[in-house]
Amino acid sequence: MYEARFPDPDRLAGRWAEDCLRRHGAGPRALDMGCGTGRDAAHLHGAGRTVTGADLSEAMLAHARVHHPGPAYVRADLHGFDLGRSAFDAVVCLDSSLLYCHTNDQLDGFLASCRRALAPGGLLVAEMRNGAYFLGRTDLLDAPSVNAFSWQGTAYRSTTTLSVDRTAQLLRRTRVWTAADGADGAPPVEQRSAWRLLFPQELRHFLAAHGFEVLELHDGPGPRTEPPWRQGELPGVTTDADRLHVVARLHTI
Repeated sequence: MYEARFPDPDRLAGRWAEDCLRRHGAGPRALDMGCGTGRDAAHLHGAGRTVTGADLSEAMLAHARVHHPGPAYVRADLHGFDLGRSAFDAVVCLDSSLLYCHTNDQLDGFLASCRRALAPGGLLVAEMRNGAYFLGRTDLLDAPSVNAFSWQGTAYRSTTTLSVDRTAQLLRRTRVWTAADGADGAPPVEQRSAWRLLFPQELRHFLAAHGFEVLELHDGPGPRTEPPWRQGELPGVTTDADRLHVVARLHTI
C-alpha cells in the first residue's frame, strides 16, 4: 500500500542519490538508512554498489527482501546503530527519515553512528523537509490533503493533516487511511507520526560537531521538489523552499 500511495516508477530518489554519490566520488559500499520498502536501496545496488538497507520496521524489511532483492537488509534504529566500523563509503538517508530524530540526543546518536559506520572521507547524503519553510508560511497547514489511489483492486483514500508543535520543534502528521465506501469491510486507520523541524544552519552545526564538512546544502532541485530534479542538474544555492538536501563528507583526520 505504501508503494501504491507513494509511487516512484522512475526511481527518482535513487537516481538523485546515485548522482550525488558519483559527483563526489563515493566508494561502492552504501548504507541506505531508513530504507523502507527497499526501492532506493535496490536502485543503488543496480547501479553497481554493494548496498545494505536498514530499517526499524520488520514489515518494510520483509517486503524489501521479496520485492527489491539485491541489497542486504538488516533491522537497525537510526537513533543509534552499529553495523561495523568504517564498513561503508556512504550513508544515504532519504524522504525525511533523518527527521525521525526528534531530540538533540537522537540526532547526536544518528550522526555518531554514521561517523562510526563511514570510512574516512565517506559521504552522508540526506533529503528531508526544510524546517525553515514553516517560518511564516501556513500553506501546508491550512487544510487536509486528500489523495486517492488503488491497491490490489480496491480504491483507497488518505487524508493527511499537518500541524506545528513549536515547543517540541516538530511537524506533526495525522493520516487517516480509508477504503472507498468501506469496500474491504475495514474501519478507517489513523496513523500518527512527526518530523523534527530542522533548520539549515542548525543542521550545519550538528554536522560540524560530528566531524562532517558540508559540501552541498540546498532546497532543490531534488526528488520531491516541484519541478523535480532531472538528470544532470546541479544543486541550487538557496534553502528557502520546503525540501532540504545535504551532502557532507566525514573529515579524514
